[in-house]
Amino acid sequence: MIIGYARVSTDDQETALQLDALKRSGVQRVFEEKRSSAAHRPILGACIDTTREGDTLIVYKVDRLARSLRELLGLLDRLAARGVHFRSCTEPIDTSTPAGKMMLQIIGAFAEFERNIIRERTRAGLEAARSRGATLGRARALTPAEEAAVVRQVRGGLATKASLARQYGCHVSSIKRALARAD
Repeated sequence: MIIGYARVSTDDQETALQLDALKRSGVQRVFEEKRSSAAHRPILGACIDTTREGDTLIVYKVDRLARSLRELLGLLDRLAARGVHFRSCTEPIDTSTPAGKMMLQIIGAFAEFERNIIRERTRAGLEAARSRGATLGRARALTPAEEAAVVRQVRGGLATKASLARQYGCHVSSIKRALARAD
């Protein structure tokens, strides 16, 4: 079966252009969603769940399916595991052909390269910040004096971790970390 997925970001937008292109591509069943790609997309989940081995999922444009290359590759892996082909109406991706599979592998290689470059830049930036003496990470919720008071109260049985978290306006995990540092 050839299944189509059309998505627009808001209720004000229309899927007519996508639906026309999907119809020209021979789609037999269409799943239509009006929701931002950043949000949970239940229709996309239902669309993928209905696919069976040998089916083809078609979208008008790849960005209608995923908002990032990483997300796209994850979805395509999920489809491949089900034995489902993927095709885009506007990009040269068709996983049922050798050229389409090659194009997908090229995209995957560039995505991996991009992730590695970002990781390398992040590491270098963190190292440069450390060498300048910057303190990395989120600031502690409790001052050293407050931590000492928390430790005394918990060890003395004067207060619970939860009550101290409420008193100091922090999460219980901050109290637990203060106790761990004191040990």
